[in-house]
Amino acid sequence: MGSDTLDERIIAHGKRLYSAVRDERPSLFDSGTWAGKVMEWAMKDERFKTQLFRFVDVFPALRSGDQLTGHIREYFGGEQQLPQVFTAGVKAAGMLGSLGGSMLGKALGANIRSMARQFVIGETTEEAVRNIEKLRDNGFACAVDLLGEAILSHEEADHYIAVYLELLSALRLSQKNWRPLGGASGSPGLDWGDAPQINIAVKPSALYCLADPRNFEGSVSAILTGLEAIVAAVISCRGFLCIDMESTRMKEITLEVYRRLKLAHPDYPFLGVAVQSYLRDTDRDLPELLDWAERQEIPIAIRLVKGAYWDFEIIRAEQNGWEPPVWRLKSETDAAFERQSRLILEHHKICHFACASHNFRSIAAVLEFAEELSVPTDRFEFQVLYGMAEPVKKALLHETGRVRLYSPYGKMVPGMGYLVRRLLENTSNESFLRKCFAEQDEINRLLENPAVTAERDQEQKPSRVVKASAEHFRNEPGADFTRNELREEFRHQLAEIRRHIPITVPLFINGNNASAKELFVSANPANPDEIIGRIHLGGRTEAEVAVTAARAAFPAWRDTPVTARATILQKAAAAARRRLVELAAWQVLEIGKQWDQAYADVAEAIDFLEFYSREAVRLAVPQHLGNLPGELNLSSYEPCGVAAVIAPWNFPLAISCGMTSAALSAGNCVVYKPASLTPVTGHQLVEIFTEAGIPPGVFNYLPGLGSDIGDYLAEHPGVDLIAFTGSAGVGLEICEKAARRQPDQRGIKRVICEMGGKNAVIIDDDADLDEAIPHLLQSAFGFQGQKCSACSRVIILEKIYPEFTQRFVAAAAALTIGPAEDPACFLGPVADQLQQQKILEYIETGKKEGMLLYESAIPAAGYYVPIVILGDVKPSGTVAQEEIFGPVLSLMRARDFKEALAMANGTRYALTGSVFSRSPANLELASREFRVGNLYLNRGCTGAMVERQPFGGFGLSGGGTKAGGSDYLLHFLQPRVVTHNTVRRGFAPNE
Repeated sequence: MGSDTLDERIIAHGKRLYSAVRDERPSLFDSGTWAGKVMEWAMKDERFKTQLFRFVDVFPALRSGDQLTGHIREYFGGEQQLPQVFTAGVKAAGMLGSLGGSMLGKALGANIRSMARQFVIGETTEEAVRNIEKLRDNGFACAVDLLGEAILSHEEADHYIAVYLELLSALRLSQKNWRPLGGASGSPGLDWGDAPQINIAVKPSALYCLADPRNFEGSVSAILTGLEAIVAAVISCRGFLCIDMESTRMKEITLEVYRRLKLAHPDYPFLGVAVQSYLRDTDRDLPELLDWAERQEIPIAIRLVKGAYWDFEIIRAEQNGWEPPVWRLKSETDAAFERQSRLILEHHKICHFACASHNFRSIAAVLEFAEELSVPTDRFEFQVLYGMAEPVKKALLHETGRVRLYSPYGKMVPGMGYLVRRLLENTSNESFLRKCFAEQDEINRLLENPAVTAERDQEQKPSRVVKASAEHFRNEPGADFTRNELREEFRHQLAEIRRHIPITVPLFINGNNASAKELFVSANPANPDEIIGRIHLGGRTEAEVAVTAARAAFPAWRDTPVTARATILQKAAAAARRRLVELAAWQVLEIGKQWDQAYADVAEAIDFLEFYSREAVRLAVPQHLGNLPGELNLSSYEPCGVAAVIAPWNFPLAISCGMTSAALSAGNCVVYKPASLTPVTGHQLVEIFTEAGIPPGVFNYLPGLGSDIGDYLAEHPGVDLIAFTGSAGVGLEICEKAARRQPDQRGIKRVICEMGGKNAVIIDDDADLDEAIPHLLQSAFGFQGQKCSACSRVIILEKIYPEFTQRFVAAAAALTIGPAEDPACFLGPVADQLQQQKILEYIETGKKEGMLLYESAIPAAGYYVPIVILGDVKPSGTVAQEEIFGPVLSLMRARDFKEALAMANGTRYALTGSVFSRSPANLELASREFRVGNLYLNRGCTGAMVERQPFGGFGLSGGGTKAGGSDYLLHFLQPRVVTHNTVRRGFAPNE
């Protein structure tokens, strides 16, 4: 039979399925119910839909009537703006005052709980089992899934496992009274003669709190360990276990977990895995998995779904500069589902198939494929989400008799994320259920071959991907450690570096390498005996030569066309891009940066080169001022002269490159002093600029002691500009020295000074702790807290202080400490022995000023310090006021949000801050009154991106400059205005 004939049969079959239930509606679209009315309103009003779903998300966190009514006002406005479905009952009673607000809150809360229960089979094991029994009486099997996804601590993972064991025990007890579906079975515990009655689904991310693609092997092993007890219990009751697929971040880990699980239990057929059709990779992954099963001669089972995280995957990919991992068009996903369904059915002898779809076209296609391929009915089944698509499950039960309801259960708080996804799915403009039952679209259009639809849609909806160009800047893509090639490249580069260290690093002055009388060493802070490099130590003599070379090179570099300067910087960016992983690997060993942190550092350096080169071209275009006859006013800029760049060790390439590339692109010449702890990384600037063809004298590399050449450069009359990033103490000294005019100094020395922070994160009483805590762990302990932007204070509203503290401390206790080269370690060593000793002294002070909530163990060798969390710290305490630059965190209580803001603003610093809240009013208040240079709402306070989040603060954090912003180059330039009198003999040309 030809494909046209098959497609006609699919359409005809779809029509039969639809005709059997065409007059019915899913309960979610039943306008006679509260949920149906709300959904109808949401489908008409996009803004209301957004606010509704956000309110549903925050609802479980609202602990009082005042909180509930307050959030209703914040999300939906006053009485006049509320949809009638919200207020009808209260209005009828004439009670929309304060009492009415309370009644409204209670009524709305009850309705949201009712809506949630529609999708959740039970909040407790007992309730879930009762409802499963009722469903079985109506002919439906169930697959049970515990609500909640990625967990935060080992204790939460243990709880997740314990709940599953409790569930399996309860199901096994209840099963004694179950009648087999589909008639009597030859074996007990089976439905339809061959399918286990007990069927559960497990999320891998809920079994191990540190699952991370960087630590691929460790994550797989830990998840398998977490699965052991559940798998044993499933096998003992001859049940079925499905490993759920989550986001793409977990995909490769999940597939490997499944393969190893099957190898461990090759003869047990009832272990399956979910596969998502909306992932582009599935067209590669699925054949590989099926081929693997055939080679191993191991039976497998696949639950094919379309995917539930589409929006998240698109957002995450676009923010990181990656190609989206999902099909952009729904029709493309539908077409993929049909391709993949057929492939699985072609392998029915080795693979059992669970078709999970509510789409009559997809279902009909599977039935027709099975018919054409002569697939026995016991080799496939259909699955429908509990609480959704009631007409679909009814039609399927009548047609096939083999329908399983995927049935989440658990508490409401973790259930809200699932509920919001279901609501988004149902109200999407492309939802099959919405089109079929709510809008009653023409059935022939709904049953059209999705491959044909996709071809038409692709012509109408061009790709949204925006590429970088000569004019437009795009951030360097982030590291995607789900790619095995990247993980292997890191291992390879680390091994290669170890083959060549220690290296000898010369000075670089006036285009030539130069030597010095003395050398100093750079060592691995995780193993101080491992020398990374031996560096020539520059002194004042070499500094004088470097400044002289820079001054001599300045006129020619200043007069070089800005486009030519930009080309050199962009060539340097290309050179760094080609060596990105290698450059990152040097930082892993020289300063103890984790893989992801080191990669991000190099990517940011590339961003600075690309961004500032384009900004310099933009600023080089003279601007016309005024519009009066007879005169022409042109505003332009010229470089300052020689810039001394004094860089920190914590972002040894990114910040070094940022200050240097800003100076160079603006036309200044540079004398660059790298941090004494990272001179090898600093020398990489020499390598990429030399490869790019920078002229002699324009860029000079001068490693040395800050107390020697740093001070010398700050006071040197031949230095016109100082760009410094580091501590407030050193920064203020540089400002003071630069302010004193030296003999022969022609102008006022300009200082661009970016210093430290004492950054606070506020946790509101309605914050989503599942979101806040992972962000906070990264903000406080990423790179051992050695960032000027790092969080060192957490201000928690009193109502949730106990809950937050318990969960946060447990999450921190799970973090691992060890060498940064080991991707299993979340924290590495601090920079050196001096930094280690300083932090340990602050820890002792903190123990006197607050309550010690947690102190981690540390490795014996290397410059390690423990994670320390201090509770009930007073805002005036030393550890709450002074920058520590380590993994030491102070927790403080606030009575209300305004007091939290006052505490956050209560230091001399004003660099970064963050607020986790789901109160629109409090977020708006923080936007106005949280006095920092970079404020982040509902995300961590580190990780600013070039152009998107220009970085810098005020107070003792800096002079208000914004690195990576459109006005940053202005600090490296002198403004000029040229005025032409265009009048000649009373005549002026028309301008």
